[in-house]
Formats: sequence, structure tokens, C-alpha cells
Amino acid sequence: MADTHSWTPPKVWTWEKGNGGRFANINRPTAGKTHDKDLPVGKHPLQLYSLATPNGVKATILLEELLAKGHEAAEYDAWLININEGDQFSSGFVEANPNSKIPVLVDHSTQTPQRVFESGSILVYLAEKFGEFLPTDPARRAETFNWLFWQMGSAPMLGGGFGHFYAYAPEKWQYPIDRYAMEVKRQMDVLDRNLADREYVIGDEYTIADMAIFPWYGAMAKGLLYDAGEFLSVHEYKNVIRWADHLYARDAVKRGRMVNRAWGEPSSQLLERHEASDFETKTQDKVATS
Repeated sequence: MADTHSWTPPKVWTWEKGNGGRFANINRPTAGKTHDKDLPVGKHPLQLYSLATPNGVKATILLEELLAKGHEAAEYDAWLININEGDQFSSGFVEANPNSKIPVLVDHSTQTPQRVFESGSILVYLAEKFGEFLPTDPARRAETFNWLFWQMGSAPMLGGGFGHFYAYAPEKWQYPIDRYAMEVKRQMDVLDRNLADREYVIGDEYTIADMAIFPWYGAMAKGLLYDAGEFLSVHEYKNVIRWADHLYARDAVKRGRMVNRAWGEPSSQLLERHEASDFETKTQDKVATS
């Protein structure tokens, strides 16, 4: 059925507070802080402020993978940022990330604490800092960046585009849903074709490109994003599903997906992470209640 809604844009747009669906209470057309509150700082040099959204888990997956490879300096504190409550607009968060989006990392191992915001930037920063998951060979390094930036440019069409109009908009409109559904399926096809003869995104090497793409497109392929699996016929993307299953099975990925998670089964949530033993405590709690 075609849309029956019609709207003529005014000459000058003005903001209608509260118009925007599920996240209307935190969306606004201006940047900057809304309240004063410092960010907490734990005992590790790496301080992460985040939430386990697809963008948020990119950083925690990489940190857990670095720790699994024996990099003790990758120990980190992960603090929960409740975006529904506007934590990202505190003075401390805005100082760390003027764009007020999660995740943000602050590295206190440098002479002056180094802020790193935007999930792709965090992945590159940590990969270069620890010399892992980013090839040094120029051709493979370029291919990793190709796919990393493909994800950064493509995912807004999946999330803010399809996800918003399909799952969060106050009304369902056919045109934007059709438009973004078509684009998401095109992107899934791009990835599926690439993975047809590759174990990982760039070939036989696991990189930050996989860690960036997996939380969005792996979740979509498994029908875990926006309850849209059947709608988008994600079963068609066999190569993406095979790749996603491979990553979901990694212990570091399992841990990374738990950190700063505030929904789902209680056993899948670790609201804050300050020590590796936090996961063991969670496992013990799960056993005790089963």
C-alpha cells in the first residue's frame, strides 16, 4: 500500500520537541553539554565509556581480543553510558567526545590523556598501539581500511535509515522503509559476495575490519537486528551467516558483546567491566541460579 501521508516542507525548518519516535527525548538540533558531571576514572590506563550497541561492542571486542593475545596493557575499565537518560550530554562526556556519541576511549598512558572518539578511530588507535589486527603489508593494510571505512559509511543507512523507519519511527511509511530495505539488502549482497571465497573480510586474516562489520551485518544476517530477519530474507546471505557464526564462537567476541550490555538475559549483561574476573563472577552467578 502506498503512503497516504503528504507534507510540504516549510521555508525554514523549526524543531518540534518530542517529534522523533523512540529517541525523541534525547534528540535535539544542537550540540554541547546539558548538565555538569565528570566521567569516572578507574585504575587502568584505558578508560572506555560506552553501551553495547553495534558501535559500542566494536571496541570491547577488540580490547578482549587484545587481552586474549596476552597484551596486559590492554586491561581497561568500561563504564556504562545510558544514552536513553542523556549520559552522553554530560560535561565530562562532551569534553571526551564533542559529538556526544558512544563509544569514546580515553588513554591515560600518554603524557596528556588522549581522547579517541568514533568507533572506527578507536579500532585503528588500539590496533596501532598494540600492533595487532591491522596488517603491516601495504596491500592488506589498504584492504583492511577499504572494508573498515565501507562499514563506517554504510552502517548509517542500516541503522539510522532502515532501523529508524522500520523499528523506531512513530509511524510506518512505505517509501523510506522500501528505500532503506533495498539499500541494506544491496549492502548485504556486497558483503556476501566478498566472503564467498574468503574466511574473513580481507582474506585469511582476522582484522579490525571484521570487528567493525560483524556487530552490524553479522547481527543482521543472524536475524538479531530490529527483528527484521524474515522481512529482509537474511537467510539468503549464506556466506555472511557462515562468517558471523565463526565470529560468534570466539570467546573474546562473547565477552566483548557482554560488556556494557543493559538488556536481554541477565546472564548476557555485564553493565561495567573493570577486571577480567568480572566475567568469572558473572559465570558463577549464572551457575548458582540455574
